[in-house]
Amino acid sequence: MAKEEVKVLIIGSGPAGYTAAIYAARAGLKPVLYTGAQPGGQLTITNDVENFPGYPDGINGPQMMVDLQKQAERFGTKVHYGVVTSVDFSGYPHKVVVDEKDEIIAHSVIISTGATAKYLGIPSEAKFNNNGVSACAVCDGYFYRGKEVAVVGAGDSAAEEATYLANLVTKVHLIVRRDEMRASKIMQQRVKNTPNIEIHWNSETDEILGNETGVTGVRLVDNKTGAKKELDIQGFFLAIGHKPNTDIFKGWIDMDETGYIHVQPGSTRTNIEGVFAVGDAADKVYRQAITAAGTGCMGALDAEKFLVAKEMEAVH
Repeated sequence: MAKEEVKVLIIGSGPAGYTAAIYAARAGLKPVLYTGAQPGGQLTITNDVENFPGYPDGINGPQMMVDLQKQAERFGTKVHYGVVTSVDFSGYPHKVVVDEKDEIIAHSVIISTGATAKYLGIPSEAKFNNNGVSACAVCDGYFYRGKEVAVVGAGDSAAEEATYLANLVTKVHLIVRRDEMRASKIMQQRVKNTPNIEIHWNSETDEILGNETGVTGVRLVDNKTGAKKELDIQGFFLAIGHKPNTDIFKGWIDMDETGYIHVQPGSTRTNIEGVFAVGDAADKVYRQAITAAGTGCMGALDAEKFLVAKEMEAVH
């Protein structure tokens, strides 16, 4: 088992992890970043990022992550391809194991493991991912102006996505599995009061239809009668939730019932000293590249402040 001691360990890449790395590296903290199983995070499965400031013509998601990684490395970040498989936060400094074999002794840890959108698990969904299938209306809704789309889900985020898209598209078909929605009463009211949203109750997605140009329709099945119907749509949006990639921290870090990490208000500090959480692993509200980057900056500054205080303690 190889051992390495680092001042700042960043677990996970993506806008949050790379921004944390840029700030920590510029502070002379020589951060070490492990990319995780999906280097670059969710943006690597996003073709066009149109809403990140500074890119007037938009940018390809994977390219943006390459740029961020290069910027982090330019200031001295060591980027390693590897997955953190376990942590031990029982003492200080912290112990972290990578790929079940290499141990890292970390004086501070920045968790930026992100979250993964939940999918239905049907083959056509993967086939048309980024070609008509999306898990983020705020990211991709703009591309569907003047078209018809479907949203699947019944909670607050589905209601939000449907009403957001209704301002851009001609019609939104909201696919709800039961005969009622889980969304809060006010959000349900908003959906029902939006004239170009049609709700399909007791409906499940049988198949997403399309061709080489992308999505052209969806086939629904009524789970009460078994009857099938097809809708002509050009966009299919999933709003059935996200799962934060935080399982390895369970038992150490305080989190909500879904797995989102609790941070102290106005900071990135967790319940464990010297451990900070940034990006979508701790954000179930905004979930945007720009907000992730912002908290990445905060995490690096919080870690720097923590390390300075630790050094002062050691001196005295």
